[in-house]
Amino acid sequence: MAFTSQGSKKKVCYYYDGDVGNYYYGQGHPMKPHRIRMTHNLLLNYGLYRKMEIYVCEMKQRRFKMLILCFFFAVNVGEDCPVFDGLYEFCQLSAGGSIAGAVKLNKQQTDIAINWAGGLHHAKKSEASGFCYVNDIVLAILELLKYHQRVVYIDIDIHHGDGVEEAFYTTDRVMTVSFHKYGEYFPGTGDLRDIGAGKGKYYAVNYPLRDGIDDESYEAIFKPIMAKVMEMYQPSAVVLQCGADSLSGDRLGCFNLTIKGHAKCVEYIKGFNLPMLMLGGGGYTIRNVARCWTFETAVALDCAIPNELPYNDYFEYFGPDFKLHISPSNMTNQNTTDYLEKIKQRLFENLRMLPHAPGVPMQAIPEDVMQEDSEVKDEEKVPEEEKMDTSK
Repeated sequence: MAFTSQGSKKKVCYYYDGDVGNYYYGQGHPMKPHRIRMTHNLLLNYGLYRKMEIYVCEMKQRRFKMLILCFFFAVNVGEDCPVFDGLYEFCQLSAGGSIAGAVKLNKQQTDIAINWAGGLHHAKKSEASGFCYVNDIVLAILELLKYHQRVVYIDIDIHHGDGVEEAFYTTDRVMTVSFHKYGEYFPGTGDLRDIGAGKGKYYAVNYPLRDGIDDESYEAIFKPIMAKVMEMYQPSAVVLQCGADSLSGDRLGCFNLTIKGHAKCVEYIKGFNLPMLMLGGGGYTIRNVARCWTFETAVALDCAIPNELPYNDYFEYFGPDFKLHISPSNMTNQNTTDYLEKIKQRLFENLRMLPHAPGVPMQAIPEDVMQEDSEVKDEEKVPEEEKMDTSK
């Protein structure tokens, strides 16, 4: 599959619910849903809302509510996953946007669907884990598989995408690709040798990384690995988890990526011109999360935005420079060229073991888990003259 940057303007739909920023994991907990509200406010004030369709997911449908309930295990597994007020509703918002985005892609009503409240990749079928209660990614991929023979899942969060890998470990219909910190780091999975099992053997791709990886090193591994994945697997849809804890200066992270470096992954994958679902994930220095996901929304829209931040409701968070982009730190990159090359060649060897673009017998297409969602505007923030036009 050839990479092309031609015709890069895409139709983009974006899922957001104004209630999502009100949920609170508890005092001192690093996961702050408020970051999603900050992101939304920033992209509104950049004017990006004029270039995409904004939706809120309807939560009243019985089939959808039952689906979430089936995967909802509000288990207090300690400080990481506390039970907090409105937890079930929070999970509905997170998963609802991801599933609705998948339905939109299936119906070919959009090219890219974005849900920054999604990307909670650690949740398992019967276990809450790593701040994640319901794995919205798995549910969205299951929806995509109704119409797509092969789906590729790509994870650029600093943590291994263990919940998604586990869900599809024995199938060839989903290839999972995760670039993550490995070695005495949560969740402890994602070894180079974890490649899938049974029919799924070689369909799990793990790139274990060390502390301090920078933009140049990340780009040097991400592009060739993803080029080979696309060539060998030939998926017809992409799910990209854009966890922002791989940025420099993250409260829980140890990588050294800038927002531009992180977003190059989005730009590169967008260039394959496949239906794409973009999701959030980790990110614990919330001012940088908002910066990152705003910029990546602009990348999805193929829209240039200035480095000078517009005034917004959370402007004081972005001081003292009030700029969109961040600088890397002077931390040492422990990923030597030799180490990265060695891992890359091992992964290439594994990918060469794949049968070229495996055929998958398609079944009768099940009913969509959700009906039409509602197109909305942020009434308080959108100028009066813009309220009726959502897609110009």
